[in-house]
Formats: sequence, structure tokens, C-alpha cells
Amino acid sequence: MHRISVRDNPGRGDTAESSPFRSQIGPLLFLTGIFLLNFLSRIILAPLLPSIEKDMGVGHGDAGSLFLMISLGMCPMTLCSGFFSSRMTHRKTIILSSTAVGAALLIVSLTHTLGGVRLGLLMVGMAAGLYLPSGLATLTTLVSSRDWGKAVAIHELAPTLGFVAAPLLAEVLLRFYSWQGVLALLGGASLFTGAAFACFGRGGRFFGEAPSPGTLRDLLAEPALWIMIALFTLGIGASLGVYTMLPLYLITELEMERGWANTLVALSRVPGPGVVILAGWGTDRLGTKRALKYVFLATGIMTVLLGAAQGSLIMPVVFLQPMLAACFFPAGFAALSRIGPSKTRNVAVSLTLPTAFLLATGVIPAGIGILGEAGLFAVGFAVVGGLTLGGVWLVRYLKFSDTHMPSP
Repeated sequence: MHRISVRDNPGRGDTAESSPFRSQIGPLLFLTGIFLLNFLSRIILAPLLPSIEKDMGVGHGDAGSLFLMISLGMCPMTLCSGFFSSRMTHRKTIILSSTAVGAALLIVSLTHTLGGVRLGLLMVGMAAGLYLPSGLATLTTLVSSRDWGKAVAIHELAPTLGFVAAPLLAEVLLRFYSWQGVLALLGGASLFTGAAFACFGRGGRFFGEAPSPGTLRDLLAEPALWIMIALFTLGIGASLGVYTMLPLYLITELEMERGWANTLVALSRVPGPGVVILAGWGTDRLGTKRALKYVFLATGIMTVLLGAAQGSLIMPVVFLQPMLAACFFPAGFAALSRIGPSKTRNVAVSLTLPTAFLLATGVIPAGIGILGEAGLFAVGFAVVGGLTLGGVWLVRYLKFSDTHMPSP
């Protein structure tokens, strides 16, 4: 049952229907900072993998499996986050997520066995998975509904900045600390941010709603939902899944110097915000299904080339592949918004994203790592590229009914 008391009503004190958007930029940036640390906690391992492999004496397969542990923890907790926010408000759920991420990172930093690291990363994923549903719910109460688009755009800067910041941050900190020290610093920052939000943060003083069995049953009967789960798995896999293993591939297989490899990966993500804006415009012009076909075709080809390119050819491919992969998200979310009636759309998102993230950021990096262990690192990227090309075929079977169109 969705519970909102007079004291916790988001319409009384947590919203800004009559306030100018500028007055809410500070609280929005506060949430964006929490999301940034949440995202960094999940991807910072990518530039740290070479150091982890050397320090712990593990191979590519074991290194790639670490991302699977994060995904195994994150996905079910994202799906179940409504059960937390329905009992402790969105605000307290955000505080719990941020502080628990910090504590889990500190536990990992103190662990010196592979099993302990895996258990700690499972906890990191569980803690991180609580944030996004409550973060988005809180965001929409901070600003007027007419400003939601701008607010979400600010909030979504966190992943883009995270992709750029993770390799640069790791490279700078590794000059002074071990990989455990890097995780400890990030954990401390997350703990501090959670405490600061508890003292000074705004919004989220209302209860969430847990998904009902009836809603889940209706959505799971939708063929389009299963197709979207597959498409998001391919889209996220070509973006985040490839990103997690790329620094390790460049350093160990192509013998790049670590600092240059991490810088190259960071710079390749800088055009992301502009590319996503252009992709959104292109989706409106081409239509959702046609845009998805073009994105999967171009991204699949470039991901195959990522495994095939050698020498001077690798640099343009490293830059072009993430730019094309980023184009999936405007078209992907536009398609996802047409799954089911409007009242169940948020549940459709909570079903699609956790499952896709589990496969894309867990299974795909682990698979690439296993192939890398067998001396077939490049083949791993080529396989991901081939699967991505399969998205062109899947889009053909994606059907929406008129009743599922989003309201204007």
C-alpha cells in the first residue's frame, strides 16, 4: 500500500511547483553527486583490474567475474527497492544506499582473498541497487513537472561523468595508493555523502510503492517486455559491458602503457552527452524502431572491429565504438516507455533494467574474461559485436499497441 502522510506529502515542502527551476539546481546536483559515487562504485574496478590481477595473482576469467558479483547483488535489490521505500521513505532509502555502498567498499579494501573480494562486491551491488528508483522518485518532487526533462538530464550526467572520471581517478590515485586504497577513499566519500544528505539533503520524505503480483503478471505476459530485456542487454553490454574489460584488454593484450590506456578510455567517453542529445533528435526523426536498427547495426560492426583492430587502427575504433553504443539509450528508453499502460511503466523499467544489467555487466564481462584467459581476448569483443548485430533482427519483432503509446 502506498502511504503518504501529511508530514511526508511530497506536495508539501518537497516539491517546487511554484519555484523557479534555478532554485532547485543545488538539491539536484546533490542527488547527482550521490548517483555519481554510486555509479563509480560499480565501474571503478575496470581501470583497477590490471593491478588487482597482479596483486592477487588471478587471471582474466576471475577478474571479469568480479563484475558478475556486483550485478548479482544489484539486480535483485533494484527490483525489490520498492519494498524498502514503502517502509522507510525514499529519503531514508537513499541514505541507506549511500552509506551501505561506502561500508561495503571499505570491507572490500580490507580483504586480501578473492573469495572475500567477491563477497564484498556482492554487498556493493546490493547497496548500489537501492538508489536509482528512490533517487528518480525524489528528483520528480524537487521540481515542477514541466521541468522534469531538465532535471533528469542533470541527474543522468552522473553515468557520463563516471565513465570519464573512473579511469582518470584510478590513474591519479594509483600513483599514491594501492587498489585497496582507491576503494577505501571512494568508500569514505560515499559514507560522507550519505551522512551529508541525511543532514542537508532535500526531498524524498514520502513512501514508495512495492510492485503488486497482478502488475508483474500482466507485464510478464507482454512479449514486447522480453524483447526489450534482450535489446537492453545488448545495448548495455556494448556500452558498459565492453567498457569494464577494455582497459585490461588494451594493457595486457595490446601492451599499451597503463596511464595512456586509461586516458584513452576516459577521453573516448567525453563526447557522450552531445552524442546522446543528437541520438535523441535522430530517434524523433527516424522513429524508434528504425533508429534501434541503425544503432545495433553500427554498434555491432564497430564492436567486432574493436577485437580485430591492431596498431594505429585501434585508436579510432576505441573512440567510435562508445559513441555509437551511447546512441542506443534514447531510442531504447523511448521504446521501453511504450511497454504496458502508463500506470505500470515504472514497473516495466524495474523489470527490464535489473535483468539487462545482470546479463550485460555481469555475464558479458565474465565471458570476455574467460575467453581472454584462453588467449582469445579479441574474440570476446567480436562475439559481443556479433550478438549486438542480432539486435537488428530482434527489433523486427518488437510490436506496440496503440493503447501503450505514451501520453503527450
